[in-house]
Amino acid sequence: MAKQIKTSITINASKEKIWKILTDFENYSEWNSFIKSVTGKVKVGEQIKIKLQGMTFKPVVLIYNKNSELKWLGKLWFKGLFDGEHKFKLTENKNGTTTFEQSENFTGILVKLFSKNLEKTKKHFEQMNNELKIRSEKL
Repeated sequence: MAKQIKTSITINASKEKIWKILTDFENYSEWNSFIKSVTGKVKVGEQIKIKLQGMTFKPVVLIYNKNSELKWLGKLWFKGLFDGEHKFKLTENKNGTTTFEQSENFTGILVKLFSKNLEKTKKHFEQMNNELKIRSEKL
């Protein structure tokens, strides 16, 4: 089974400015109420540690394209049980704004079991998107 959560928001800032805030993991506690911390070497092929509200996991970075896209793959216990491929993507619009997209593709045999919780996850994505917008437009 598979399920996708996809959110987006238009931010009145350059993608370079947004990327700088998004990848300044040391300062997440100042603005990000969803992802509490990201530690480790955020580089393709490296395992990082992410703390959310009440949950910690250690995904592997799949894509790191500066000012454009960051993607990682996390799993619950072992591959195929409950896997999440999380993506942040920035697309520059022609009017001085940037579209920020946050999405996650969930796969595995436990996806159906956790599907109701995934609706809460979507709300957390939207909350983080709004917090990133506020911070990007304020600084």
